[in-house]
Amino acid sequence: MIPALVLAAGASQRMGRPKALLKTASGELFIHRLIATLREGGVDDVVVVVAEPHAVQVRAAIETMRVPPRIVENPAPSRGQLSSILVGLDLVDRPGVTGVMVAPVDHALIQPETVRLLLEAHRTAQPAPAVVRPAFAERHGHPVIFDRSLFGALRHASPEPEGARAVVRAQARDGVDVLVDDPGAFDDIDTPGDYERLTGRSCSDI
Repeated sequence: MIPALVLAAGASQRMGRPKALLKTASGELFIHRLIATLREGGVDDVVVVVAEPHAVQVRAAIETMRVPPRIVENPAPSRGQLSSILVGLDLVDRPGVTGVMVAPVDHALIQPETVRLLLEAHRTAQPAPAVVRPAFAERHGHPVIFDRSLFGALRHASPEPEGARAVVRAQARDGVDVLVDDPGAFDDIDTPGDYERLTGRSCSDI
C-alpha cells in the first residue's frame, strides 16, 4: 500500500490566500480536485496535512466532501515542507505500507493517469525504486513516491534549506523517472500570476 500525503500546510505568502482553496478553471477547489485525482489514480488512503493560519478554513472545505480524507495538523510549519511530510509519515507508517506519495497542493492540476503510472512503476520495478517521480524534457515534477527504505532518511534529513529534495538527489541513481505528458505535474502555482496563467482565473474573482 502507498498512501498519499497532500501538503496543504504552507502559509501561501506569495499567493496571498490558501492555495488549497483556489479554484480550477471549472470552479472546483484545488484541495477537492487533488484528493479526487489521487483516489481516481489508485490511492486508497489520502492524508491532508494542514497548519495555521489556514487550518480551520481548509478543514471546513475538506469536511464537505462525501468521503473526506484523514487530516493531520503540522504544529511547526515554519520548519518547512519536510516537517509536513514527517507529520504525515508518522500517521501513515504501519506494516504493509511500501512507500508514500507526496503531493503538494500547488500541483492540484495533475491527471489521474500520472498517479496510476507512478504507482505502477513502483509496484513493478525490481528491486523497488527508492524514488519515483514524473519527468518530461529533463524536468521533474510531482507527486513523488518515496520507497519505505527512505523513511529513515527522511526522518533524519535536515529540514532546511532543502529538506526532502536532498533525499531525492542522494537517491537519484536508485530512482525511476516516469515519462508523462501532463503539464499539471510540472506547473508550480505559487503566485497570482501563475494562477491566472494556468487556470484563466484571477484571485480577485475568488
